[in-house]
Amino acid sequence: MNTTLTIAFLAGLISFLSPCVLPLIPGYISFIAGQELNVLIQKKQRVLFKTILFSLGFSLVFVSFGAAASFVSNIFLYKEEIRIVAGLIIIVFASQLLGFFNIGLLNKTKVHTLKKFSNSLFFPFIIGISFAFGWTPCIGPILGSILAMAAVEKTITEGVLLLCFYSLGLALPFIFSGYAVTRFLGASKKLKRSLRLINIIGGTILLITGILILTNNLQSVGFYLFEYFPTLGKLG
Repeated sequence: MNTTLTIAFLAGLISFLSPCVLPLIPGYISFIAGQELNVLIQKKQRVLFKTILFSLGFSLVFVSFGAAASFVSNIFLYKEEIRIVAGLIIIVFASQLLGFFNIGLLNKTKVHTLKKFSNSLFFPFIIGISFAFGWTPCIGPILGSILAMAAVEKTITEGVLLLCFYSLGLALPFIFSGYAVTRFLGASKKLKRSLRLINIIGGTILLITGILILTNNLQSVGFYLFEYFPTLGKLG
């Protein structure tokens, strides 16, 4: 697994743990399944299927964003300028996560959903698409950083793959939380106390990534890590 894919996956995990996603997960699960949490605990298979459909919905949106970012950047000739701009964007977003400044727009979540629950199999998928657009402002610093990374990839395929790993990092804990609701509720209470620390860790990773992209050293550092830390290399 190369450096950028690892960062994208970790970014997805951090997005799941963000203040605008983690505290609302039980409500999301209850809504897409159309039942109260105490009932869902007894219907794990049903919830698992619906959370997977929900995850596919928001993944489709994020992967489409990645494809668009890669496509737009690949039709321009100024690759070096795009790389520099992408690095600066990631540094700005990382600074937001670290609390160096506050952009109000990036702290809001706006979700448009259907007013009435539907038992249709397409309902969780459609709601996943809707929630993706609603999450975008609040997870903007993280998602925006990954999109900036996608913009400097050499091909559209690489940009899409990057957002696939980001979506996977966000989807896996979401699917697990739906299947193991009881365990998730217990763990989430502890995680909520560490949200600030999680933001700092995520912001630091993105800040370093932005600097490495800005200085065109990301891949060389990744090669160094995999060369001198064999355990990381085995992940690929």
